[in-house]
Amino acid sequence: MKKIDWDNLGFDINAAEKMFVANYKDGRWDEGEIVDYGKISIYPSAVVLNYGQGIFEGMKAYRTKDGRIAMFRPYDNAKRLNMGCERLCMPTIDEDFFVKSIESLLKVNEDYIPPYGKGDLYIRPILFGSGEMLGVNPATEYTFIIYMSPVGPYFKGGFNGIKLEIRKDYHRAPLYGSGGIKAIGNYAVSLYPKKVVKRNGYDEVIYLDAKTSTYIEEVGSANFFMLKDGVLSTPRLSGSILPGITRDSVLKIARDVFGLTPLERDIRYDEIYDADELFCTGTAAVITPISLVAYDGEEHTIGDGRPGEITKKMYDELKGIQLGEKEDRYGWFYEVK
Repeated sequence: MKKIDWDNLGFDINAAEKMFVANYKDGRWDEGEIVDYGKISIYPSAVVLNYGQGIFEGMKAYRTKDGRIAMFRPYDNAKRLNMGCERLCMPTIDEDFFVKSIESLLKVNEDYIPPYGKGDLYIRPILFGSGEMLGVNPATEYTFIIYMSPVGPYFKGGFNGIKLEIRKDYHRAPLYGSGGIKAIGNYAVSLYPKKVVKRNGYDEVIYLDAKTSTYIEEVGSANFFMLKDGVLSTPRLSGSILPGITRDSVLKIARDVFGLTPLERDIRYDEIYDADELFCTGTAAVITPISLVAYDGEEHTIGDGRPGEITKKMYDELKGIQLGEKEDRYGWFYEVK
């Protein structure tokens, strides 16, 4: 095993030694196998390279204080992957096969799961059209790969407020497109806007709806939340917003644990300037507070500029469930045995 500095983990590739590979051919998936992590061979005419027929998921494995290994809602990732497969005309994966394949790989990569409190093991399942095709058609052969990498915080600085910039000149996804699934192309188009706002001194983009450039959609690769007067609002799922698993978890925790009113609705960009607290959510981001929002050259500090009290409590609650330290009334904690 390679030497890893557990005290200074970033959100970078530090791949575990083994990966899982399964192939789809002649109308069926094979049983798959665990192999050494490394390069894969693919034809230049593969559909994924020419027409972007590919999808991925983001998950994590955790080491608990008492030494157990756990995941968080893995079957929900399987369901979301399959929803995306159907949209992109790709064969679905049996949910049990998906989860059990990850479990098997976790067991051989166990040494790469960071010690308790030092980070997480990021899990990346990807499925793509590896078969050849010249015309614009679905592939007839597919590859499913799972690889893993120990990671620290997605945003540098840990649980500190990030600074975001609202942009009207770039949009993440239109209605009725592929914004509601984790299609690989969704993320390629986000690279340039992120580069622009980074150059301006901000951490990420707040995207607005593609139709009117008025309503909040997402924060780069994370879902958006606004707390105001006991109401926790998040953009409604209209087909252009990813149905985040962390997003869904936060909505339930807000209602059941903290007595807040969760509301999925259209949120005007200028509403958020006077919010009590703002944060974004995702597998990588977990719950990340937002301290400042800029638009058209004007900056708006949220609250006193520090992480909000409710945001921190919700983060602690979510992490507590993920690590088996808080009551799990939902059955989200999944122990790998």
